Amino acid sequence: MKNEESIGCADECVKYEEKNEESIGCADEYLKCEEKSEMENNECLDGKTKNSSFFISSQAHQLRSLHSSLKKIKQSFRLLMNGVASQSMREKGAEAGYHLNWGASLPHLQEMAKEIGKNYDLAIALWKENVRECKILATMVMPAEKMLPEVVDIWMEQTMGQEIAEMASFNLYQHLPFAAEKAYRWMASDKPLYQLCGFLVITRLFMKGQVPNERGINEFVDQAITAMQDGEMMVRKAAMQSLLRFADLGLVYERIAQSAAKKANLDIF
Repeated sequence: MKNEESIGCADECVKYEEKNEESIGCADEYLKCEEKSEMENNECLDGKTKNSSFFISSQAHQLRSLHSSLKKIKQSFRLLMNGVASQSMREKGAEAGYHLNWGASLPHLQEMAKEIGKNYDLAIALWKENVRECKILATMVMPAEKMLPEVVDIWMEQTMGQEIAEMASFNLYQHLPFAAEKAYRWMASDKPLYQLCGFLVITRLFMKGQVPNERGINEFVDQAITAMQDGEMMVRKAAMQSLLRFADLGLVYERIAQSAAKKANLDIF
């Protein structure tokens, strides 16, 4: 019975993707008409206006190419489809926030990301798709050095589940030029997913050997202890791991972490 449900979910995925492909096809036809119209108009324009139309045509070509790449990527997910995995995620609540979940494995998505390479525009387009694999792939192909703080804020607001929060933190957020700033802000948030990302990112920064200043130490330790006492389970685990990594920075930091944990009656060392 469970396998039949999985197959049913897969059939719905295929129907949904076919419908999307029709929409993308319409967009391609529209772009073709636009480019044809631009070429006809160019014959009647002077040199200056022609140059302007060239840029318009170039933009249309780039948009068409982007749609084509997105279409091919979404079609490729069918080959990676795993109905059993998708059903298991649904039962565990791991697919929260996704409209569509093909159940593709992370290694397969990582291979796709390597083939694609870093691509800002494609990452933005992938993130807009409410599909599990698209969002995860977006975190893998987004060049961290080009991502603006405002875009990060938008992505955080649109993060609805633990899996994508973890993927974004590991694949992208820890590499941001302003990663520490965001991590401290997220740790202080009252939203669990924000807190989770904050502790995951700060953990990675500690693992890279980045040492906070005195103010940063006090703020981090306070947030970590508070989260381990009152936070949701996923936040507690992330906070505890970050405190352990903080202690690994050296003897002084280890003593600070041990002292704070002891005062809070937390036996983690």
